Amino acid sequence: MGRRALGKWDPALDLSRHFLEWDDLPSPWDQRPVFEISQPLEIEVGTGKGLFLQSEAAAVPERNFLGIEISRKYARFSAARLAGQGLKNACVVRADARQCFREKLPAASLVAVHVYFPDPWWKKRHHKRRIMTAPFVSEIARTLQSEGTLHFWTDVKEVFENALEVLANERLLRGPNEVGPRKAEYDLDYRTHFERRMRLAGIGVHRAEFTKH
Repeated sequence: MGRRALGKWDPALDLSRHFLEWDDLPSPWDQRPVFEISQPLEIEVGTGKGLFLQSEAAAVPERNFLGIEISRKYARFSAARLAGQGLKNACVVRADARQCFREKLPAASLVAVHVYFPDPWWKKRHHKRRIMTAPFVSEIARTLQSEGTLHFWTDVKEVFENALEVLANERLLRGPNEVGPRKAEYDLDYRTHFERRMRLAGIGVHRAEFTKH
């Protein structure tokens, strides 16, 4: 399933604390210009509509959350969710995650990386565009702290199996650890909007977790 149209958000919202462009990221990396305080950092690769960032930032205020989204309209929509809730420990940067990891993030700077329902790039000639390639997995492993975690979910079995093959060759990560579905307590009690759509449609979700040695 592709992305659905975005809803409306209040254009009067001040997104200055929650929406960043690539050039806004400090180099060398420093959390303080991005967040009010420096604390353990988690990154979501591809924010979609921002449900994960919003819910996790609210639930875990002792951590910072940075979403990386290549689509400007989705990045701004996600940022608007955060701004509307006044969440100071989360923001979104419009950027290519591969470039961001490679050029901005130092080694052992993250406690978790979340990759949920990435674009499957169905055509064979486009498979090289898939996010879970060996170079990117290597960057994830480099930037995770010891015992840091990678969370990877997809509804496409072939994408999941290909990613597991790549991850099996990354010596710094151990897994996969199976992650079972959790019963939703209310309509938006899902990790992402895409998970909600898949589960309500009866489509299976493949989940795995890896931990850095």
